[in-house]
Amino acid sequence: MNYSAPLSDMKFLLKNVFHADNVWPNFPYVNENLDIDIAFTILDEASKFSSDVIFPLNRNADEQGVTFSFGNVKTPDGFTECYQSFSEAGWGGLCGNPDFEGTGMPKMLGVLVDEMNYSASNAFTLYSSLTAGAALCIDSHASENLKKTYLPKLYSGEWSAAMAMTEAHAGSDLNNIRTKAVQVSDDQYKITGTKIFITAGDHDLTSNIIHLVLAKVQNDSRISLFLVPKFLEDNNFNHVSASSIEHKMGLNGSATCVMNYDESLGHLIGEQGKGLSCMFTMMNYERLAIGIQGLANSEAAYQLAVNYAKDRIQGTEPKLKLPCNIIDHGDVRRMLLTIRALTEAGRALSVYTGMQLDLAKYGGDSQQKIANFSQLLTPVTKSFFTDRGLECAVMAQQVFGGHGYIRESGIEQIVRDTRIAQIYEGTNGIQAIDFLSRKVVLDKQVVLQQFVEDINFNLANFKFVNQKKCDLVKANFQKLINFASTINHKVNPSLLNSCAVNYLDAFGYNIYGYFWLLMVEKSHQSKHHLFESKQYLCDFFFDQLMPNVGLHLNRLKSCDDSIMAMPKEIF
Repeated sequence: MNYSAPLSDMKFLLKNVFHADNVWPNFPYVNENLDIDIAFTILDEASKFSSDVIFPLNRNADEQGVTFSFGNVKTPDGFTECYQSFSEAGWGGLCGNPDFEGTGMPKMLGVLVDEMNYSASNAFTLYSSLTAGAALCIDSHASENLKKTYLPKLYSGEWSAAMAMTEAHAGSDLNNIRTKAVQVSDDQYKITGTKIFITAGDHDLTSNIIHLVLAKVQNDSRISLFLVPKFLEDNNFNHVSASSIEHKMGLNGSATCVMNYDESLGHLIGEQGKGLSCMFTMMNYERLAIGIQGLANSEAAYQLAVNYAKDRIQGTEPKLKLPCNIIDHGDVRRMLLTIRALTEAGRALSVYTGMQLDLAKYGGDSQQKIANFSQLLTPVTKSFFTDRGLECAVMAQQVFGGHGYIRESGIEQIVRDTRIAQIYEGTNGIQAIDFLSRKVVLDKQVVLQQFVEDINFNLANFKFVNQKKCDLVKANFQKLINFASTINHKVNPSLLNSCAVNYLDAFGYNIYGYFWLLMVEKSHQSKHHLFESKQYLCDFFFDQLMPNVGLHLNRLKSCDDSIMAMPKEIF
């Protein structure tokens, strides 16, 4: 079965839910180059490329994998040709800065294209996703000379990029990295060290690979960020090499490398000692992108499962006593509806988050407020999308029964490929801790309250949805605010750590509930043909999945006592 992008739902979100044609005229450059019809054409073309060009490589990429020989990394058959076609079509620079030959499209459109590409092939899409994130970091923090040198080639796809943070002894504790930088000129340094788990660290897709490397300048304990190319501008080798590749349970077509830097020349990005803040520009982009990977896998898994359920004959229809397809079985429908209800709400949140990033970028009186919203939502989209993504993939596999456990069905690859998304770019536990501690408690709930006030204002003006459901969403948000206000992180620091996942999950299910009500409201207002399906799925979500908010809220009441009470010696 081929992958087919859910274009009708994507277009509904842009036009009818978020009214992109009213938002985009306020964006410089975008207002002269994009309207809703052009956006729909872009989505149509992206759909064709993802299904006709990327998707056919996905199965072989998993079977063949990446190979490593004498320091050279080779991607699966067809990847180099596909990447060239991808680049020639302009997809790599879709949201890139037009001042440096990017296309300049808004992120709320870009997230939908990202979803299509991840649904078609996780492994292939990671190469371009990392390049786009690195380009954003360079555009935000590098000197004008570095921008002029590197951005056009990254946007065009002639060069690609990788993010080099992790070291074997440090993991997520970046303060302990040992990679060193020795200054040799004003902004040029020699970088020496080893990084592990570097996705797209080396490969054969492009003529050069640009590494963004975290390191410590000699005699400075702070972390700085450096741009380190594999090949210098004179095409001389810069002593950036892969010593091995990782052998993984999934994403076999994605090169995950151990990278060595041996006095490799690099340029300082941003200020010395401010490397983490610069790198977080890329990391936050990648966290949203990886969240979309989880969302995309939910969609791909649903498509496989629903088509199988419609074709597979097993059992009998209770009333007619005739053989039936398994889509007529209640438990199969429960699983399919769960996947779809989570996926469509997640897609709405991804477009909303993309819109917040656009609004924060293009300014206005509420620029800082909007930027705060996007920062609040980043750990939520990364962790909630990917946690639910794996759940949905496994649920879709269950629809297949025994056929889901063998390779021919294709669903087992999605399960394996999805698993890593909960781990990389900061594990989901770390995302939850960041959300509750930095974004909520240490902020004294200021941004969270502003965010909730905006949502409550919208809920109060809905005319076509059940007001009891609106009241439930409001009440749940208030409970989340109230709980956060009771936490004294100085008196009980373990409380933040032990209850963070439950807190984020309660927020995630509740914000999904809001987006279901928003989609029903907008589909009713516009008399959209999706209205009936949106209403069914909204009712299902509130009946079957919204109670999870209460479950997680109840767990918060005694979370720390039940988790931290047992002495560690008993483990």
